[in-house]
Amino acid sequence: MSELAGRVALVTGGTRGIGLATARALADAGATVVLTGRDAARAEEVAKEFGAHGVGLDVADFDAVGAVVKQVAAEHGGLDMLVANAGIMESGLLGMVRADDVRRTLDVNVAGAVAAVQAASRAMARRRKAGDGTERRGGAIVLLASVVGTSGAAGQSVYAASKAAVAALARSAARELGSRHIRVNAVAPGVIRTDLTAALPADVLQAQAAAAPLGRLGEPAEVADVIRFLLSDSARYVTGQVLGVDGGLVV
Repeated sequence: MSELAGRVALVTGGTRGIGLATARALADAGATVVLTGRDAARAEEVAKEFGAHGVGLDVADFDAVGAVVKQVAAEHGGLDMLVANAGIMESGLLGMVRADDVRRTLDVNVAGAVAAVQAASRAMARRRKAGDGTERRGGAIVLLASVVGTSGAAGQSVYAASKAAVAALARSAARELGSRHIRVNAVAPGVIRTDLTAALPADVLQAQAAAAPLGRLGEPAEVADVIRFLLSDSARYVTGQVLGVDGGLVV
């Protein structure tokens, strides 16, 4: 498959879970992929497995995000696609939430996404030569929201708030960046089998699976397939959308 041949993609938080599945899917579709992780050595090791490039990055560092985007664009002749996937989930009842956990969640999940969109949109707005020699301008961005940003969840108020903010960011950025030929969408996964959900009690996971009309948990590759679609030309008239990938959990 080569639907994304000649395009450059940056995937934050790409060393595991949905981010890793997405990086693989984009590489399989022919894109040049750069993935990031807080552990630079692991990012490089994981990326080599499928011909991608790995870079160390903590998205809570606003300036560092911009620097990495500039580096990627400079080394690969531009940037066509961004998947702002990096995120954390701190669970806890409201009465037990610590201020440091609130700040860290918002810094990573919200400020990190803002920093990535800001820097990526600047790179995408520039005219550049694609790998096939044609001139390109614009691009596509996908943010990672969550089903709990819509429906809420006990014990996840801060995480839910951060993901609701990400959904709002996608809608607002789409309105702002459309004139620059940049599409912005988000996916809102349900309960997906990743490291983030592995810590949840088994009975909670079983209840979530039973609540979904499809009757099961999702897999990272199923979210990655939707992200790849939103980045591709097949979704060229789709922007400002928050697409649920949750087995029908929210209808």
